[in-house]
Amino acid sequence: MPIPVIIGDKEYLEDINITAEQLFESQRQGAAFPKTSQPSMGKMIELCNKLHAEGYEAIIDITLSGGISGYNETLQNIARNNPEYHLYPYDSKITVRLQGYLVLAAARMIKNGLTPEQIIKHLDEIRATIDELFVVDNLKNLSRGGRLSNASAFIGTMLHIKPLLTFKDGKIVAFDKIRSMKRAVSKIESIALERTSKLDYKDKLRLFVFHSNDAKQAAGIKDFISENFPGLPIDVAEFSPVIATHLGEKSIAIAWMIDIDKIDLTK
Repeated sequence: MPIPVIIGDKEYLEDINITAEQLFESQRQGAAFPKTSQPSMGKMIELCNKLHAEGYEAIIDITLSGGISGYNETLQNIARNNPEYHLYPYDSKITVRLQGYLVLAAARMIKNGLTPEQIIKHLDEIRATIDELFVVDNLKNLSRGGRLSNASAFIGTMLHIKPLLTFKDGKIVAFDKIRSMKRAVSKIESIALERTSKLDYKDKLRLFVFHSNDAKQAAGIKDFISENFPGLPIDVAEFSPVIATHLGEKSIAIAWMIDIDKIDLTK
């Protein structure tokens, strides 16, 4: 279900008729500040009706973190009011690409004949391995989107402070502040090394670099990861338009999770 991005009085659908690059260009051209919304309840029910009519026994919907979106809560209400769907809303407690690997894992488990309850149990185990560290170049977007306080945004912008952020209980939280982007990136690189070194499955990780229109910086971080995690898979991708709306341009992130190609999803 594509999430709407609203600019002025126009609604766009993520990666259908707007990209992150187009979003940033619209801002440079003076467009209204972007906002995001949930998919409409009508569209969600329409999709559930379609799947139910086609004979699917259950629906597992893996959603954007409930800490930054009300989508999961809306699905919980649909599930309670429509038990015939056998709808299982699952809170990824994270965002797009990492969320996507949970979807791939669930799909493999469905193919292997696991029940929804077994799938949810495995998803919990995989989700527990996910971690992400990120830096935003400017706090304006997070502040205006209601993800950080206006006071924090004002101080950060005035002093050129780059906050170090992570997900905690599905919510975006700041845990440190660094004076420059270069130092901030170096800091999250060192924290990533420290945190992953303590994992008993560190040789089974998949690592990620995300960026908002800053491929050069992302390439440098990828080189750092390749050097320090030789032989492990690394995904490099841009933040989606919805996430970019809240983080702003030049944001950067390092993330990791257990590689679903290296775990048993058959039982």
